[in-house]
Amino acid sequence: MPRPLPRSLRTIAAAASMIVLGSTLAGCATADSSETVRFHLSKPEAIPYFRELIKEYNASQDDVTVVFDTSANLQAGFLRGNPPDLGLLNYNMEMARFMERGALSDLSDMPEADRILPSVQDLVDQYATYPGRTSVLPYSVMAASVIYNTEIFEQQGLEVPQTYDELIAVCDALTAAGITPFYGTFKDPWTVAQGWFDYTVGGEVDVSDFYDKLNDQGTEVGADSAVSFEKTFAEPVDRMRFLIDNYTNADAASKAYGDGNLAFAQGQSAMYLQGPWALGEIAKTSPDLPIGTFPLPMTDDPADLRVRVNIDLAAWIPEASRHKDAAREFLTYLFQQDVMDEYNAAQLGYGTTTNAAPATDERILGMKEYYDRAAFYQGPSKAIPQTIPTDNYVQGIALGGGIESTLRTLDADWARLALRQ
Repeated sequence: MPRPLPRSLRTIAAAASMIVLGSTLAGCATADSSETVRFHLSKPEAIPYFRELIKEYNASQDDVTVVFDTSANLQAGFLRGNPPDLGLLNYNMEMARFMERGALSDLSDMPEADRILPSVQDLVDQYATYPGRTSVLPYSVMAASVIYNTEIFEQQGLEVPQTYDELIAVCDALTAAGITPFYGTFKDPWTVAQGWFDYTVGGEVDVSDFYDKLNDQGTEVGADSAVSFEKTFAEPVDRMRFLIDNYTNADAASKAYGDGNLAFAQGQSAMYLQGPWALGEIAKTSPDLPIGTFPLPMTDDPADLRVRVNIDLAAWIPEASRHKDAAREFLTYLFQQDVMDEYNAAQLGYGTTTNAAPATDERILGMKEYYDRAAFYQGPSKAIPQTIPTDNYVQGIALGGGIESTLRTLDADWARLALRQ
């Protein structure tokens, strides 16, 4: 079915001012004979975009009425046998639980499945699979790396570092010039895990291979196992702590995510370890700030450079849905290439399909070559179940806690969890 011409971002912004995030209904009334599909979305920033799409879709035909659900409790819905008919959510270990238990239907026969880049579909499989099914279709990927002020680098005559030694040299040069190399926000545990921990570990360790081996060991993870958090992560985490101790703002322990966005926007540091979601916040203060991105180098070989990625949104349809065919129709509508391209351009994401439009925003172009050749990894902190307080552990390390003892605790937690499962 034809889709109206794409709306401008101005229209989307206007829609955003009128929404109430807890609302569960979208669009206009339709005929009583139409089939209702409940559509669940987990990303607040994307609500305006998809609310407008739902209105367009509902107005374009009379067979299906899509109802927008942004506040459902997924676990409760699945347990009661009444989950949303279609979900578009960040895909991580928590969502993988539903896949590995067969709660998500097979989408492999849909034409949309054939368009997904194999390297991106592999990201889903790193968390969980269900035999004979393609249960999740990635919609958008966010790539994250070092955000840096290109003007400061140019003024100081600095090149983007390609190796760990070059990174240290850049930090030393900035410090000598009276410029804080990195702005730290250690008051918020997630910012330490997402940036400092994930970038340093992912820049040195093959994350997917590590977790494959860790899972194979099950309850045997510990001091005598072939791989463990303590053995494998000790060196990159030690380098993380060195960077934190020597090259961050003195008050990093008391600064939160919002403080970091404001400080970087004001030029208080040359670099910032955050994802593209921070760029819009930075632009609110300094819309013309010259920004670039580059992968954090953690080895002496530029060939090891990779960027951190996460599946920003991924689509699935539960087995328990009583409206699978109608949900598939709306999924097909969402997966029109111009719809996906417009979303990724607005959210600074990367496309997941073979015919996706290339990224063009200068702020994220520094990651494009790595994404295009699949030189990326999923954040190691996100491969650990949330029952283990990883974010708090790595925050403790950032604030001066013991590296080996903390990683040893992480090993013990992993082994206990493997025993229960």
